[in-house]
This record gives sequence, structure tokens and C-alpha cells, in this order.
Amino acid sequence: MKIIKYHDQVVKETPHKVDVREMYSTESATATIITLRSGESLKPHKTPVDVFFFIFEGYPTIHIGEESEVCEIDSLVESPANVVHFLSNNSDKVARILVVKAPRPKILSKVL
Repeated sequence: MKIIKYHDQVVKETPHKVDVREMYSTESATATIITLRSGESLKPHKTPVDVFFFIFEGYPTIHIGEESEVCEIDSLVESPANVVHFLSNNSDKVARILVVKAPRPKILSKVL
């Protein structure tokens, strides 16, 4: 059994300049946890694989294509490959989101 603890993971350097911690990475998938403080946002980008978001803290707004919706805790949101998407936090509470990409992308996401 392998156990990976969130607080033991380093914050990754990304173009988004927010707290992103890699929790899992294999050929088949990646999983990261993104923490957005009030007012923080990812930059719009496209991912070459399908992605899903699971909200386990806060009320982030998920933007996918032309749609945007404030999501609540315990919600899962699907985002298809090659569609512009991003996350933002317009609430006054911290938001934490599990992001899973499957399969693991062979090329980097394209920040717009």
C-alpha cells in the first residue's frame, strides 16, 4: 500500500500561480488537488484529455466552454478534452478541488 499525504506534497510551479499539488501520476491517469483562495483563478486553458473535477471544499465556479456554474461540495464535473476550461473562486471561502486527467496527457495543456 502506498499512502500519499496532501501536506507532504510540494506546491507545483504552474502558469496559474495557485496552490497545485500532484497526488498521483501514472501512465493511466493523474490526480492533483488545487486550492483556490478567495479571488484566485486558473487561466483559461485546453487539456488534450478528458478531465473531471471533484469539489470537496468551498464553492468554486467551474467554467467549461460557454458554461459557468458555481459548484457545491461533493459535486463532480466532467470536462471533455480540447475544450477551454478554468476554475475560479469568487466566494469568501477557500475552495479545494480534486482534478483527475485520464489518460495522463502526453503533451502539456495549452494556456490561452
